[in-house]
Amino acid sequence: MAARPAGAPARRGRRRAVSQAQADIATPDRRLHPWSWLFVLIQQLKQFVLPLAALLFFGSRRGPGGDWALIGPLIGVGVLVLISVLRYFTYRYRIGRDSLTIREGWLHRSLREIPFARIHNVGLHQSLLHRLFGVAEVRLESAGGQKPEAEMRVLRLDEALALEASVRRQSRAGTVAGDDPHPAAQPAAQGHTLLSLSAAEIIRLGLVSNRGMIVFAAAFGAAWQFFPDDWMAHLVERFGRQLFGYASHLQLSLVVAATAALLLLLLALALLRLLSVLLAFLQYHGFRLSESQHRLTVERGLLTRLRTSVARRRIQAWSLYEGFLHRRFKRRNLRIDTAVAEMQGQGDGRALKELAPIASPDACDALVRHLLPQAQWPCANWLPAARGTAWRLFLPGAVFWLLLASALAIAFGQPLFLLLLLWLPWSAWSARQQARRIGYSVDEQLVAVRGGWWSRWWRFAEIDKLQALRLSRSPLDRRFGTASLWLDTAGATGLAPPLRIRYVPQAQAHELYRQLGQALGRRRLRW
Repeated sequence: MAARPAGAPARRGRRRAVSQAQADIATPDRRLHPWSWLFVLIQQLKQFVLPLAALLFFGSRRGPGGDWALIGPLIGVGVLVLISVLRYFTYRYRIGRDSLTIREGWLHRSLREIPFARIHNVGLHQSLLHRLFGVAEVRLESAGGQKPEAEMRVLRLDEALALEASVRRQSRAGTVAGDDPHPAAQPAAQGHTLLSLSAAEIIRLGLVSNRGMIVFAAAFGAAWQFFPDDWMAHLVERFGRQLFGYASHLQLSLVVAATAALLLLLLALALLRLLSVLLAFLQYHGFRLSESQHRLTVERGLLTRLRTSVARRRIQAWSLYEGFLHRRFKRRNLRIDTAVAEMQGQGDGRALKELAPIASPDACDALVRHLLPQAQWPCANWLPAARGTAWRLFLPGAVFWLLLASALAIAFGQPLFLLLLLWLPWSAWSARQQARRIGYSVDEQLVAVRGGWWSRWWRFAEIDKLQALRLSRSPLDRRFGTASLWLDTAGATGLAPPLRIRYVPQAQAHELYRQLGQALGRRRLRW
């Protein structure tokens, strides 16, 4: 048998690369949807609507230049229309075998080559207007970027789904090549549903959330900013006078007045919860979490439909949350961190963050076990915090309340001081409960921490996803002989509890730091 030349594999690799490049070149360029300029114009008008409205409102008053002020907004809108149309005619994209090529610009031209392997998240957004035109806005995000790798406004819905499928195929090819540590656990079914929310579950989600209060506070703040300074104060004062004047006219007793005030408060809380339920239906109607070709996909929304997907291997950390109302309904919330950060200054919530907005504890645990088949969850062995942790949690608050009570007693008298001291027993009991809940668990695959009492949380990550370790000791740590271990993963935000092991005895913390450091040195970072 003739010997195989040493350079044959390299030549075959070069031939495959050349043929792949020729296939990509042969792929025709594509344009956005013919109505894409309209959606670009709408997006730009949203940014300039306040300046244009102010110019139209204040410039319409009689005076020098009043006519020009009326024409100015029309000229501004015309310029925005021209820019939107130019964007449509100068924007081209091409779907290659392994990458996406984007050309855009007229005077300032740019060419971007985006490998599919670099794309971590694919988001499809459909408002009511998008759904009427049968189009979707596509956003491709990479790890840690402050803006999307590509934002296509807009594509036909079938073209958007085809682009998502291309990214999914590339993700599957990377998994077959060995990027996924658990290839045998991947399902063969297409679009296998992992979780869906019924109407009853969405109602529970609205009842346990505070979305209504957030919207009310935002509306009140916006009204305070846009209306004159004394207008809101005058409105509140007038309403209060009418309410108390009507109550005094009825000559109600103190008990009846207190009961009426309590009923009004309960009615306000009920209206806020009803608003929360309506907002939950708008955001999570038709929620469906599915798995296909190593990617997780979430679809949700009543009026505006969102569809976003992420590869399983891109998940960096996990968070379980259980508030007081969650426990009453026996429900939890499951969230994830990915390497894709929210766009700076936007925070529109399109990134895939919630795998289970609300679900039973068993359903959340089953979902974690399915997606992390090699890890043991729930953790069987939780190690507690060091002794004396309850005192560390209680003392700072106790000192603050004593100082506050002393200052108020000097200003208003001793009864108020005694009233504030009644908070100390509750604070001591709360600190004890928190200390009992604090714990951590570390095994060969997973590191997990837990905490909270009134609102409980669990946070965990695979050891392969840890990017940095930091051992720190505060003055109180040195006083009590403890230390804290900070664990860093990609995509962590300030909204989730930190992945931090606190109140650990110093010797135990150093040993844990050494073990995790050796484990990170032996393993390859996966993100």
